[in-house]
Amino acid sequence: MRPDGRMVAWTEWGDPEGRPVLRVPGTPGCRWNVRADRTPWRERGLRVITTERPGFGASTALPGRGFAEHADDLAAILDHLGIEQAHLTGGSGAAPHELMFCQRHTDRVVAATILVGIAPLEPDEVASMIPLNQQVWHLASAGDREGVRAVLEPMRAAILADPLSAFREIMQHAPADDQAVMTDPNWQAAHERSVSEALGAGVDGWVDEAMAMHQSWNEIDPGAITTSITWQHAAADANCPQSAARRLVARLPSARFVTWPDEVGHLYGYHHEGEILDELFRHTR
Repeated sequence: MRPDGRMVAWTEWGDPEGRPVLRVPGTPGCRWNVRADRTPWRERGLRVITTERPGFGASTALPGRGFAEHADDLAAILDHLGIEQAHLTGGSGAAPHELMFCQRHTDRVVAATILVGIAPLEPDEVASMIPLNQQVWHLASAGDREGVRAVLEPMRAAILADPLSAFREIMQHAPADDQAVMTDPNWQAAHERSVSEALGAGVDGWVDEAMAMHQSWNEIDPGAITTSITWQHAAADANCPQSAARRLVARLPSARFVTWPDEVGHLYGYHHEGEILDELFRHTR
């Protein structure tokens, strides 16, 4: 429970004495964005904490939020668990929340990884995204909150009715590598649980997040983020254009950009969890 009365939820897996890893889910995500196959975590003796942003799952909505509020929520979770420092990882819509946590709570992060993260877009980059992201970008950029809600509410209903079919529809223009990941039974099991929980309480969290993604980037000062950050991205990503990510990473003093194979997309990291973790653990602040 936060000082403003909000509930902030998370899940914890693994050895309480293991290496702590704070995982920030994408959008829409929740505390159950947990791998069905946790072998890479077990092999590395990890203590994995998966977080949840306001308005998703069991976490109280916070209308008008930006990125700073959840960065402080993450610090409070570590305080509650008695963890001084953790490695930080997340992808897609997690990117600005990870960056803000690194900016506001520098001493709490050993090093961070961002996978195919969203970044501020130029207008000519929007057309390269999947249709849903294009629609939301135009509406949110115009400040049309009700328009964003009108797009996301029926999408939420479709996802809750059939999580896998709805996601395939959203991702129909994604690369073949993404389509292959979506056939993995372990990925499907984890996805169904996480997205159903994330959106079960309503659409408000998703709407708030969409608006923040287009109105709150000015909270982030890339030049002030000294954390060691590895940003991994795919050239063919249809959710978050690589060009926007490169532009942002170039402004981070201690960041490196890792390019995935040309033919892969947004979900490539799923089958490379071990490699991604090992790369993360090689770095410190």
